[in-house]
Amino acid sequence: MLSRLINFLRACWLPSSNRYVHTGSEAAGRQDGLLWYKDTGQHMNGEFSMAVVQANNLLEDQSQIESGPLSTLDSGPYGTFVGIYDGHGGPETSRYVNDHLFQHLKRFTSEQQSMSVDVIRKAYQATEEGFLSLVTKQWPMKPQIAAVGSCCLVAVICGGILYIANLGDSRAVLGRLVKATGEVLAIQLSSEHNVAIESVRQEMHSLHPDDSKIVVLKHNVWRVKGLIQISRSIGDVYLKKAEFNRAPLYAKFRLREPFKRPILSSDPSISVHELQPHDQFLIFASDGLWEHLSNQEAVDIVQNHPRNGIARRLIKAALQEAAKKREMRYSDLKKIDRGVRRHFHDDITVAVVFLDANLVSRASTVKGPSVSVRGGGIHLPAKTLVPCASPMELNST
Repeated sequence: MLSRLINFLRACWLPSSNRYVHTGSEAAGRQDGLLWYKDTGQHMNGEFSMAVVQANNLLEDQSQIESGPLSTLDSGPYGTFVGIYDGHGGPETSRYVNDHLFQHLKRFTSEQQSMSVDVIRKAYQATEEGFLSLVTKQWPMKPQIAAVGSCCLVAVICGGILYIANLGDSRAVLGRLVKATGEVLAIQLSSEHNVAIESVRQEMHSLHPDDSKIVVLKHNVWRVKGLIQISRSIGDVYLKKAEFNRAPLYAKFRLREPFKRPILSSDPSISVHELQPHDQFLIFASDGLWEHLSNQEAVDIVQNHPRNGIARRLIKAALQEAAKKREMRYSDLKKIDRGVRRHFHDDITVAVVFLDANLVSRASTVKGPSVSVRGGGIHLPAKTLVPCASPMELNST
């Protein structure tokens, strides 16, 4: 009994990085240091694999896979929902999106009794409005929440149709088999909203013709108003509502001149694709992956390795590239703790969704296995001691 008590007290003072090793159940995913992963799972249309590696002090990436009912009605429709939410400025927006977007989608699907582009657009709009309401309430006590935002990549597979919706610069890539050659080609399905892309800069200039400094090259990086690289997001209220672009918001976020219309947009780019039998798999990832791997490199990795643990393998490949760019060993990069790790790579979230042609082609009224998985991570603030666990909890990890 005394030894258990000593172990309990010792755990209260353990540094956080020592506690997060191989914890969690297979169903909910596992934590290994800064890496969270669920190597394999079953969704309505095939298998999936997910992984997240944390670089920031607080994980800003959030993600989810929901499979089964896409509405609150017994009649369906049924399908699979994938969400990748890459936050910036803090975790509040991405966490809010993770908690609310899918619920809004189910509500609007129930109202229309079907899945559609309109349903997805309304779900995005309701999520944006809900976060704006939260910012309005918290602004007096926590004004910096106005400068927190999130990219938002969503996929819905329903009745053989794939819907892709995006705000920001996360990316969806399809692996499609070319029967004549046996190759699997990478096809990018999402449109990105990063002003590093010339067409996005042109779009910003056309939307704001009276502002010659709408996009500025700062430290060799294109940024909207010299502040942010993306042109569309959930949140970032300080660039959408002028009343939040003032003190007590930090001066670095405040614009010198007032603005009359939103600088950033929350209107997603949405595309619709009829899935074909030769469509093998989909890769969804935050931009942290695509900084280090091309679309085709990612597809080749998925195609040439076992499905089990493939999301984790993609993250490892990206981290190996990140280490190589800094002329260091991958094993040394892995030893760097969160916070400092952000100088070497971003938070990275990956979901690989395999497509079984026989399952994909089923009607949206056919029920399948219900799955709900959220990407994990360490949510403790920096330099915070690990909360005391009970002796029972200590023995279960």
